Amino acid sequence: MMPRARVAQRGWGDRSLRDRLRVVRRFRAILAQSLEPVGAELAEVRRRPVAEVLTSELLPLLDACRFLERGAARVLAPRGAGIWGRPSWLVGARAEVRREPLGVVLVLGPGNYPLFLPACQVLQALVAGNTVVFKPAPGTSPVARRLAMLLAAAGLPEDGMQVAGESVEEARALLREGADKVVLTGSAETGRSVLSVLADSLTPATMELSGADLMVVRADADLRLAAGALAYGLTLNGGATCIAPRRVWVSNRVLAPFTQELRREFSTRETIHLEDGLAGRLRPLLAEAQHLGARLVTGRITEDSIAGPLVIADLPVASPLWHEPVFGPVALVTGYTHESEVVAFARESEWALGASIFSREEKAARRLADRLPVGVVTLNDVIVPTADPRLPFGGRRSSGFGRTRGLEGLLEMTASKVISVRRGTWRPHFGPANGLERWLPPILRVVHADGIRSRLAGLRELLKRIPVLGRERTPQPDSSGPLKPDPQTS
Repeated sequence: MMPRARVAQRGWGDRSLRDRLRVVRRFRAILAQSLEPVGAELAEVRRRPVAEVLTSELLPLLDACRFLERGAARVLAPRGAGIWGRPSWLVGARAEVRREPLGVVLVLGPGNYPLFLPACQVLQALVAGNTVVFKPAPGTSPVARRLAMLLAAAGLPEDGMQVAGESVEEARALLREGADKVVLTGSAETGRSVLSVLADSLTPATMELSGADLMVVRADADLRLAAGALAYGLTLNGGATCIAPRRVWVSNRVLAPFTQELRREFSTRETIHLEDGLAGRLRPLLAEAQHLGARLVTGRITEDSIAGPLVIADLPVASPLWHEPVFGPVALVTGYTHESEVVAFARESEWALGASIFSREEKAARRLADRLPVGVVTLNDVIVPTADPRLPFGGRRSSGFGRTRGLEGLLEMTASKVISVRRGTWRPHFGPANGLERWLPPILRVVHADGIRSRLAGLRELLKRIPVLGRERTPQPDSSGPLKPDPQTS
């Protein structure tokens, strides 16, 4: 696949940006006309209601296309470095920063949002002039093939985007073939495995990995709104959303009434039965949590099954379950007295994808947001604002690195190249550096020293070292005494 993608990239990358954006525009129009069949196919693959896939995948994907159509030309345009801020010793130099395609981008797609997340990455790679090999997650090949079909109908050349197989072996083979960049959306465990292969070839990557996101409920929060947000986040897509809130910190002043709101809110929500694999992994952690005195606010745990969403309270923060990135409808709730406790947990946590804060005092909530070292923070909402196509998305630490979507995501699909032009003939650096150590230090002090006294001292030192102003003269031979004969002529 990679050799065909490289051949296709030469022609695709040579096309103008306007031509590449025409394909995106036609893709958006064709997708808008095909919402019903695409939505039905997505709903079958994800086993979710059609209304949910329309709002969580197709709506933000159409907006992502429009964002590229409107903003890509400005983001990818050459950027000139003019004379403002140019060092004085670079007189006559002008430079330009250009963005160029990387070549072939390998997209390793997720299973939870099999169209929206990888399609945004595919489109940004294509707009930047790359070709794409798309490896879908197991069970999502129909969605990947549908995306390829729509792009081909929009005018994408053959092999502009190829769909690979679903297996892990296929992914490993593609990684060894040597893409120019790899974009992965998956777990931290998968990220480590992929990076271990890429290390040998030093292939750059963007990693959008596991989350176990914070939710902070301040004492002044609208408790019903916060409870509804947690219920929404844990039930969206059956609980399989990476940026869903799963670590809930509630001010002790409102912990009891907030817990009551949670019971009321979840009583109206759907029951989600955890799959056997996830349930099996959780059982020992849940048993330990029960031993430590945790209580179940909502959900059901039996010998045969686990029904969520599970909301667990009174579990010590040091317990293993607090630090496990459970990718399912499970949330832990604890109280706090001072916000410094929340900040300390966020700074020590391995997971740093996102956070949400609920408060009626926006200024106070913003101050707390400034202190949380995560990729994205939402105030008085969860998940939905991160679908804004203008915004970059990604985490820190074990939640990944690099960004997808937004201006930053588009730039990640490019390589920067600088072209510098020097006009005129003055090139002092071409000559010998004799004496440079004498007059350059005082000049640098005049320009860069801190304080007027230090700069004036540098100026006085410089004036002394200039031969004419300092009245420095070349020593002349002493003519007062008798001339000594030259031994070579005597």
